[in-house]
Amino acid sequence: MKTLYRFNCFIEKWMALVTPACLAFGVLFPQIAKHGVPFVPYIFAFMTFTGALKSRFRDVANVFRNPAPLLIVMALLHLVIPGIVCGVGTLAFPGNPDLVTGMVLEFAVPTAVSALMWVMIYDGNLAVSLALVVVDTVLAPLIIPITLSIFVGSKVHIDMTHMISQLVFMVALPAIVAMTLNQVSGDRVRETWPSRLAPFSKIALMFVVASNSSGVAPYVHHMNGQRILVAVFMFLLAAGGYGASLVIARLFHQDRQTQVSMMYGAGMRNISAGAVIATTSFPGEAIFPVLIATLFQQMLAALYGKGLERTSRKE
Repeated sequence: MKTLYRFNCFIEKWMALVTPACLAFGVLFPQIAKHGVPFVPYIFAFMTFTGALKSRFRDVANVFRNPAPLLIVMALLHLVIPGIVCGVGTLAFPGNPDLVTGMVLEFAVPTAVSALMWVMIYDGNLAVSLALVVVDTVLAPLIIPITLSIFVGSKVHIDMTHMISQLVFMVALPAIVAMTLNQVSGDRVRETWPSRLAPFSKIALMFVVASNSSGVAPYVHHMNGQRILVAVFMFLLAAGGYGASLVIARLFHQDRQTQVSMMYGAGMRNISAGAVIATTSFPGEAIFPVLIATLFQQMLAALYGKGLERTSRKE
């Protein structure tokens, strides 16, 4: 147990370096990393279970009694940030509407399930994050087409069967099982299991990051000037999403745990959903901004988490 505890502390300390290293492995060795992709949903389910061990049913119910953080993040996710992205994309690439559409699509899809992992690592309000992931994913068939119609005039049909089945398997079921264990054990599970499972959650996160980054390898290996420029803009816009949500959370005087949840909720996107929509509904060029964001999302999550952790220590 001591070895696992030391390993967990080491990974937490160096997460901002470990994450880019896992990304680099997936991009440089996609033929190896891609073999992990089929196992990602199961790994996600395990991580959701581990994170939800810190929550209770009444914690999630309280989110809906005080829905301000949820509503703020939803507004950022689907109105404010996509609007800014549309403006920037139109100014930067006026002759390429497909690229602009891809950029807006990346910032119109629901919040990422992987946000739960980072909220767990940096001790955020998991109840807020669970509620956000569920609500945002369920409303996606209504919200995504409206967002795209408003900002780029595109009409899409979204097949929600796969997205909802992923939500149930990776989020709803493991969370319900974990919170039920807390309920029936009188919080004994809540007090002991999270610390024991934490090292395995870190290993799982490294596995997921490396596996998912293998999908963007072909695009990275065939970069040109325009794609590099798109990548720079996507990085800056993604970083701005994390930063803006954190600033707004503080302006609304949210507690530290809720700040973490709002930052990751508004900063992270369901890139898998975006890739499916881009592939089935738009020309090939639209998928590049969506997939290239894979390289930045987890790395920025680690950097912002570490920065927030240092700020909290100073305070």
